[in-house]
Amino acid sequence: MPTPLSLLGELHTVISFVPIVAGLYSFARHGGIKPEMRSGHIYLGGLALSVVTSFGLSSTGGFNPGHALGIVALLVASVAILVGRVSFLGRLRTYLKAFGLSFTYFLLWVPGINETLSRLPPSHPIGNGPDSPPVQMALLIWLILFAAGSLLQAWTIHRGHALSRARA
Repeated sequence: MPTPLSLLGELHTVISFVPIVAGLYSFARHGGIKPEMRSGHIYLGGLALSVVTSFGLSSTGGFNPGHALGIVALLVASVAILVGRVSFLGRLRTYLKAFGLSFTYFLLWVPGINETLSRLPPSHPIGNGPDSPPVQMALLIWLILFAAGSLLQAWTIHRGHALSRARA
């Protein structure tokens, strides 16, 4: 039986829904996470809070791979935003920014998938950690969805560039 969530665990879970929902909304509405939009601000703030609150949690008693993924997500988000402002990259910066921010959304879900499948349903969880086949299968499916979504996003950006060139 999985260990029950602490108060901090419950708070972290609630906070983690903020970037999940804001990111999903941003993808549906804008085709990606756009830091200049309100949903992008909410996503990035929620991502930062989610990562910060995760540091008080650990089933192993210390720093774990989930914490490392959180740090990587924050670093990638920062780099993606900065890359979007580097003019010498030309149109490539649009692709890099979109991919980087989408990658943060992907990373956000990796520990979430593991934790969710290792805790639900409470009486008989589907998985029992990152090495269990159901968790690995779910993560593989998530990776495939991320790859397909990234390709779609790149194609959409390319199409937008082509349309703007045609109008010019």
